[in-house]
Amino acid sequence: MRILRVAQKLYPEVPGGGTYHVHAMSRDQAAMGHDVTVLTVGTESDRPHVEEREGYTVVRYPATLSLLGNDISAGLARHLAGVDTTEFDVCHAHSHLYFSTNLAALQRRLGGLPLAITNHGLYSQNAPQWVFDAYLRTLGRWTFDRADAVFCYTDTDRDRVRDLGVDARIEVVANGIDTERFTPAGSTTDLIDHDGPVVLFVGRLIEGKRPADAVRALAAVRTAHPDAALYLCGEGPRRDDLAALANDLGVADAVTFCGQVPYDAMPGVYRSADALVLPSRAEGVPRTVMEAMATGVPVVASDLPQMRDLVASGGYTVAVGDVEGFAERIGACLDGAYPAGGRERIVAEHAWGETVARTTEVLAGISR
Repeated sequence: MRILRVAQKLYPEVPGGGTYHVHAMSRDQAAMGHDVTVLTVGTESDRPHVEEREGYTVVRYPATLSLLGNDISAGLARHLAGVDTTEFDVCHAHSHLYFSTNLAALQRRLGGLPLAITNHGLYSQNAPQWVFDAYLRTLGRWTFDRADAVFCYTDTDRDRVRDLGVDARIEVVANGIDTERFTPAGSTTDLIDHDGPVVLFVGRLIEGKRPADAVRALAAVRTAHPDAALYLCGEGPRRDDLAALANDLGVADAVTFCGQVPYDAMPGVYRSADALVLPSRAEGVPRTVMEAMATGVPVVASDLPQMRDLVASGGYTVAVGDVEGFAERIGACLDGAYPAGGRERIVAEHAWGETVARTTEVLAGISR
């Protein structure tokens, strides 16, 4: 099968669960014998226009302008408009929130390639929810309805997409992780050097991830656990603000910024932690949550509908912005009082190999 994958961003140029998903899916489908080309918006000027990487081809174009964190590329638009549909069997676009996916939907509407769209999360962290409510009921819904198949990670997300009035075929394919890499057994990391309880935050340091809530929760947790520390893995524009907040709260000595940690090092990072906190206001089904649970680490995450059932197997969900609630649940995890079935749930329902196999099966079914 000849797959044209359209992805606004790509790992490792842009770290993150969604970008890694695109990379790993392309790599593993190429290893299965499929011909995969990823069309993306380049973020680094020293990267080549065309690159061969781990069995698949990357074609990147520079951004022309950016709107609400959404890079718009005239070069990518021209490329999609001029695609020779005899060179590919199917197009697979990632996230309805990006301009590149809107373009893929337009190409399909004009008689282009059969199209699948993966919903990595209904809302973006780069703008207020009301903006995306309006988008989802107009251009977002139109984009979904141009697809021959829409992938959702959970039944809850499928129902939320249907509630928008989307009529397209929807396939629920669980997001997965490498459950053989992320295990409780194995080495820890030198990045975390602390004798007391360790709370971990993994993600971009941006407003939508609400890392300030993690810092505030740590300050509250230290009332009962005075030797607790917070380690933040990730980069972003809020780093200096978070450092200042930690200083104002008197916990600067207990907050460590690890920067961007290579993916291969992350199993050891999770094994060095006692709890993962993710207070985001919007998510899909985050790989960080599944990776922590697979490693045996309890999770305290925002009470988002698509995450509620999964996290209940290995931790707790708390209302977005409820710092006291986050502190209380983190404290419970540090005391060992949390559901302990997280790894078993991830292994049974979220193995990466099954994600790749099911996705490939659906793509083959809609391809020419």
